[in-house]
Amino acid sequence: MADDKNKNNRKWNLNLNNENPDKRRTTAYYLLMALSVLMFLNYFVLPSYMNRSVEEVTYSTFLNQVSAGDVSEVKLEDTQITFVATDDAGDKQVYMTGLIDDPTLVTRLEEADVTFSKDIPTEASPILSILVSWVLPLLLFWGLGSLLGKQMAKRMGGGASGALSFGKSNAKVYVKAGDSKTFKDVAGQDEAKEALSEVVDYLHQPKKYQDIGAKNPKGILLVGPPGTGKTLLARAVAGEADVPFFSISGSEFVEMFVGRGAAKVRDLFKEANEKAPCIVFIDEIDTIGKKRDNGGYGGGNDEREQTLNQLLAEMDGFEANKGIILLAATNRPESLDAALLRPGRFDRRVPVELPDLAGREAILKVHATNYKMDPSINYNTIARATSGASGAELANIINEGGLRAVREGRNAVTQSDLEESVETVIAGYQRKNAVISPKEKEIVSYHEIGHALVAAKQTESAPVHKITIIPRTSGALGYTMQIEEGEKSLMTKQELFNKIVTLAGGRAAEEIVFGSITTGASNDIEQMTRMARAMITRYGMSDTFDMMQIETQTNKYLGGDTSINVSAGMAEQVDREVLDIIKQAHEKAIAILNENSEKLHELSHYLLVEETITGAEFMKILGE
Repeated sequence: MADDKNKNNRKWNLNLNNENPDKRRTTAYYLLMALSVLMFLNYFVLPSYMNRSVEEVTYSTFLNQVSAGDVSEVKLEDTQITFVATDDAGDKQVYMTGLIDDPTLVTRLEEADVTFSKDIPTEASPILSILVSWVLPLLLFWGLGSLLGKQMAKRMGGGASGALSFGKSNAKVYVKAGDSKTFKDVAGQDEAKEALSEVVDYLHQPKKYQDIGAKNPKGILLVGPPGTGKTLLARAVAGEADVPFFSISGSEFVEMFVGRGAAKVRDLFKEANEKAPCIVFIDEIDTIGKKRDNGGYGGGNDEREQTLNQLLAEMDGFEANKGIILLAATNRPESLDAALLRPGRFDRRVPVELPDLAGREAILKVHATNYKMDPSINYNTIARATSGASGAELANIINEGGLRAVREGRNAVTQSDLEESVETVIAGYQRKNAVISPKEKEIVSYHEIGHALVAAKQTESAPVHKITIIPRTSGALGYTMQIEEGEKSLMTKQELFNKIVTLAGGRAAEEIVFGSITTGASNDIEQMTRMARAMITRYGMSDTFDMMQIETQTNKYLGGDTSINVSAGMAEQVDREVLDIIKQAHEKAIAILNENSEKLHELSHYLLVEETITGAEFMKILGE
């Protein structure tokens, strides 16, 4: 039992094709080795005098050099004469001349005391000749070709098995270790954890479910925006259940060769069957699980569709009581095939939504445990300032705060570090060296105070938290930050209209004070138009269209793209309604600023000097 426990406490992160990255060799390395062998053979096989430079001369020159006593060595060959002689500089040089029928040559060489010899033809071994001439070059080229082929296969995604290996899933296997994830590491997703805790309980005590006839869900689909912790939840389920965890991305199934993705699915489930009970997690399953159509590429029979068909077959092939739980994650559930979502395959859908106020505060505290934090930090303030942030974004905010603390020379993260990191995520880093003319700086100051003053003078509007005219790397020359007192799930028509009025306050201030307008309101105009259009087309806040749905949201979790489902004539009428809302908001913003023109000038001048003021400073001057 002790040995088994020690095995379970070891962590493995294995690639199922057993490829060891430390044993890989580059093609250049092997080519260098082959070149070295050839140079070695060339040096020792060929005669030493062949490694020198050879100069060709006439036969008469050769005889003259012999007579002069400059020749020291002569080799008579079948078609030529090679000899070594002293040149004009006194150095040894190899010469070559043609062979001529000269009976007196031997006598001349003897009289000049020259060492000479002649090649004796030998009968070479036919086996050795074949080995050297054919077998050795073929083996050399075959070896180089194999190495090049393996390198190309790896770059094409084939791993160690090459481009034609169809049986490896490349899934990573994690076995429980001391640092494995549990539900304690997941914050802000209480509903999702509650839904998944039943799976953990089934893997721990399957008999009590089997006695009553209940079966565990075969597949559980985690659905939510990016960065909300879907992968972390899957890892936590495996850690709580103390079972092997297979992790693979949907994109790893899609290959260039048809049929390979299906083979990877078969191999994945084969490995899972061998290690059952276990959890198989497929991230971004929409890569292979998209809806099928008959008009697709290849007549609806492409690689992606074959992979999906194999996945469906494998999910039908294993029993729910065997202990294999299939988890999958996606942020595009509307694109998944209906056959994949039917009961008996993915039986349960678990939403992993953006965290609420309490969830954001809990997530910040979980991530803060890995940092040295100042005890006086108010996490609730940071959580209220990050409405709509995902878990990954909150983790990034904590890390940015740590980096800023190091830059500022502190040994712990403070409240100001976290507040600055929130602004960094929202608007980018401060452009401290940006050069802005005094006139432009004054316009930006009035613009931002216009936003803040309009917001403060309206009811049901979020309080102003901070105003700054320090430029940011996102392109913003300044911004006004408002923070809600609490979490809001619903917004009234009046609250939405007040937001539009607040957005119009910046441009309205420019018009009142300077009598002209600038490009600084471009982002405000974009938000105003989008918000006003949503009031008409999606929220039913129009007397003309009542509760008619005009616009459909096609992608809830990725940008919220919409499509209009009305005729051209009605679309034109929608545009008129949107324009009326924007005009009303613009007029109201101008009226508010005209009523408080003295405070507009006073606050703008104060901001121009200070560059950054808090909401408390703003409200104090406004109250005076």
